[in-house]
Parts: sequence; C-alpha cells; structure tokens
Amino acid sequence: MLLMAAGARAQHLEPRAYANTPVGMNFLIAGYTYSTGGLATDPAVPLTNAKLDTHAPVVAYAHAFDAWGKSAKFDTVFGGGCLDGTADANGVPGQRDICGLLDPTFRVSMNVYGAPALQLKDFASYKQDLIVGASLQVQAPFGQYDPTKLVNLGSNRWSFRPELGVSKALGALTVEAIFSATFYTANDDYFGGRTREQDPVLATQLHLIYQFPGGTWLAVNANYYTGGRTTIDGVAQNDELGNSRFGVTLAVPWDRKHSLKLFANQGVSVRYGEDFKVFGVAWQYRWGGGL
Repeated sequence: MLLMAAGARAQHLEPRAYANTPVGMNFLIAGYTYSTGGLATDPAVPLTNAKLDTHAPVVAYAHAFDAWGKSAKFDTVFGGGCLDGTADANGVPGQRDICGLLDPTFRVSMNVYGAPALQLKDFASYKQDLIVGASLQVQAPFGQYDPTKLVNLGSNRWSFRPELGVSKALGALTVEAIFSATFYTANDDYFGGRTREQDPVLATQLHLIYQFPGGTWLAVNANYYTGGRTTIDGVAQNDELGNSRFGVTLAVPWDRKHSLKLFANQGVSVRYGEDFKVFGVAWQYRWGGGL
C-alpha cells in the first residue's frame, strides 16, 4: 500500500498496487524522493545534457472500502519539491532553481476478481491466488508553473490514467503485471505562450515480489512506456517515447501500525528524454479497520 512519490508520471514502478486490503483501514504516508539526471516530471521536454537534481517530500492518504463486495481503495498524493541544475534546451545552455508544489493525484481502484472485501479478522483465512483489478488516477494542474520557463514542477494540464492490474501468488512469490494509458489535456500556456498537446502514453509494469516471514517484502520492478508524441501550435515534434526503467523496493514493518519502505530505480533504455535515477524512502502509519 505504500505509494510512490508524485511526479513520476508515466514512469510509475508501484508494486502491490492491487493487493487486497482490510475494509475500513486507513494509511498515512510521508516520504521523500530524490532524482538526479534528466527531468523526472516530464521526459518529453526537449532537454539535452541535463544535470538536474530534484528533492521532493510527499504526503499521501489511502482508505480501503467495500465496493459491491469487492476490495477497493481511494488514495491521494500531495507533494512539493525543489529542482536545480543545468541543461541545454534546443542547443542553448540554461540553469534553473525552483521550489514549489507538485501536481496532486487522486485515484480510485477496485479489485474485480479474487479479492473480496474482508474485515481484518477474516484475513487469517484469506490466501491470495489470482487478483484482477482496475483503477483510474487523475492528476490536477495545481503545481508550480511558470509559462516563461521550460522546466517546471507542475504541468499546467490535467491527466487521466486508467489502469488494469493482474496479480498471481505462487507461494511466497507474487507476480504482477500492470497495463495503463495516460491521456492529457492541452497546455494552452506552454513555454512562450504556445499550445502544447501530447498523445497518450502507454505503459506496462512487471513486478516480482517475495514475501518474507514477519511481513517484510522485496520487489524487483521493471516497466516500459511508449507514445506521448507532442504537438506545439499544431506542429508535431519528433519526441515519441520508448523508454524503460528498472528498480527495487524493500518494505519492512516494525510493528502492526508502522512500516518503512526504501526504493530506487533508473533508466535502462531511453529513446527520447533524459535518463535519470530515483531514490526514495517512505514511512507508513495505518489505523482503523479493526486494527
């Protein structure tokens, strides 16, 4: 249930997104993410030789509920950040140093097969087999944005990401596959007062998760995302994505209500957009649902 930091956009690497969760349980997450290299917030921005560092603290809340007898969740993520560094834009070197809010996200997910809505007391007899779930995430354009600058923490546009997830337990090992498409509204106040549109970004994730005794789990994660070609004032750009990332996630509980997660990922194949590395840590507190 620990959430990845906001700002990752189509590059999400989020294991256990569709794990069954006791009805009525709440989660409060506080985390910190550091990225270095290219631009993690939007890999389609035309930058080269980027040496950018982003520091992003985030706060998230999630609630599990019963949806027609199926396990469902609502979550929201709010974050801020500071970005500084240098990059070349269309061959011209520049420098940026900015702090502000990231665009918040809101998501509703529902497991439609294999994960019935259960109270905490019923989880002792529940064993996962195959879970199929779906979700819709909305990202709102409330983050820092300056139309006179090419690099910003916010995007000045809405995005909508429907997603389908499949999770299969094989003893202590769980295999997950997630498929999504992200759709964007137009940014009518893009750099220089222009209009920027972007094609949908198609993405897939694969996670191998090993559950240790005592609740600790380790995940090896990979993804691939493509599409996302942009159009500026009606002129199509040569910036279609075809990128992949690889990462690891470790979650360690220290009692019934508190746990810690560490994660890291980096690009392994980049067709367009700068490569970047991400490191993060998150603390989770859970309550309710009979805990």
